[in-house]
Amino acid sequence: MPEGLRHRGLLYRALNPIRARRPLSGEGARLHGGRFNPKGLPALYTSLAILTVIRESNQIGTLQPTTLVSYEADIGPIFDAEDPAVLAERAIDFSVLAADDWRIRVREDGEAPSQIFARQLIAEGYASMRIRSFARGATAAHINIVLWRWGSDLPARLMLNDVEGRLS
Repeated sequence: MPEGLRHRGLLYRALNPIRARRPLSGEGARLHGGRFNPKGLPALYTSLAILTVIRESNQIGTLQPTTLVSYEADIGPIFDAEDPAVLAERAIDFSVLAADDWRIRVREDGEAPSQIFARQLIAEGYASMRIRSFARGATAAHINIVLWRWGSDLPARLMLNDVEGRLS
């Protein structure tokens, strides 16, 4: 297993109400793909703070109906894409991960460079990646954790906070 960070604590996520009853599925990302997961690969895009989740969920147009959830996480190993030295070791520039044209690259090349990079990390055994938010108005303080592996057991434990069973 690769060395990497661990995150123990809360993570937040904004769900499309259509998929809110399955907050651990990663189905939306699997169907549509994302910056760090090609179509066909489930992923959960989470954030360290609720305000970051709001920014992330409101990237196109005005705020649409959204279900906010939180998780208790004990996740690792996490690739730290916030560390320039770690990126330099892999000969990848942060600008490749931050590129606004990733959707265009998917249409032209089949997968964006950020998706190819994510596939490499997954193949190496990383459960997730820590990376800043690229949503409009976000700063380096707005941090996301993109999960590719999660479940009820370590080393990538993720448990929905829903003691009242509101989403069941």
